[in-house]
Amino acid sequence: MRAGFSVIQPGIHSLLQDQGRYGRHNIGLTTGGPMDSQSFHWANRLCQNSPQCAAIEVTIGGLVLEAKINTSIALTGAAIPLSINKQPAALWQSHRIKPGDRIELGFANAGCRGYLAVAGGFQASPSFGSQSTVAREGLGGLHQDGKPLQAGDQLPCAESADQPANQRLAQAQRPNPSTDNSAHCRVILGYQHQAFSSVQKQLFFSSTYQVTDSSDRMGYRLNGPAIKPAVDGILSEGICLGAIQVPADGQPIVLLADRQTIGGYPKIGSVLSLDLGKLAQVTPGGTVSFETISIEQAHNLLLLNQRQLDCTELEFVTAEASDNDQS
Repeated sequence: MRAGFSVIQPGIHSLLQDQGRYGRHNIGLTTGGPMDSQSFHWANRLCQNSPQCAAIEVTIGGLVLEAKINTSIALTGAAIPLSINKQPAALWQSHRIKPGDRIELGFANAGCRGYLAVAGGFQASPSFGSQSTVAREGLGGLHQDGKPLQAGDQLPCAESADQPANQRLAQAQRPNPSTDNSAHCRVILGYQHQAFSSVQKQLFFSSTYQVTDSSDRMGYRLNGPAIKPAVDGILSEGICLGAIQVPADGQPIVLLADRQTIGGYPKIGSVLSLDLGKLAQVTPGGTVSFETISIEQAHNLLLLNQRQLDCTELEFVTAEASDNDQS
């Protein structure tokens, strides 16, 4: 596989991610994968890729690439300015790329995670069945060592000269990040919610929490009114995506893509997977609030979302329309 792009500037924290590394919790390996799965999905779909294809998760921005092949790209997620050969290019839209083209990403002005997909996907060698980069485990990514992209890296992908361009997702269908750096998350209570009194649960669900500087792909540490379970700890058990752990200091932690596989803190519940992308776009200092929903409501929301994804058609836009839509 020939190099499709040269990395001129790697940006702040740019990682190869596919859907994740499944079936490896028994040997202590986490799932990884995109923090904002819906934006990841649409980046691939705009390039007519399968959902399993690897894309680049760009945190904050600053990535600069030079193309070596004919292909198509799309950038979704955070509001990160995109330019091709110094000309502004629209997000949530596919663009044709030719050898020598320079793709530059600015810095996010809303949200913090963007997804850059290429036709056919980036094609690094997998580790334990996945290209997903997990820095904490030193696993996956371009060099299978868990490191983010570096200047001088060569990103392999296939030539794809006949990919359609100027397809976009309609504005109303885009999961755009909040402009006020906040997220409201729906929560399904877990069986350990009984370790929290009704007063403690009311306090949690009526409060607003701030995302701290200690937040990362492993989990978002929150700061706000402390909630106290009736138990100090539990036997370590498996942890699901979005689980809300409450350690001894009473400050909740929402566990995300690179979470540990087991843990022994009580969990009040889990954030609905559809809302984790919104949470992942909040930067430190932003705010998060929660509400409870039933497991039946969660199932309905997931099925409705899948139906919407299946039924949504991409738009074809003219060059003139594209020039008027650069966000």
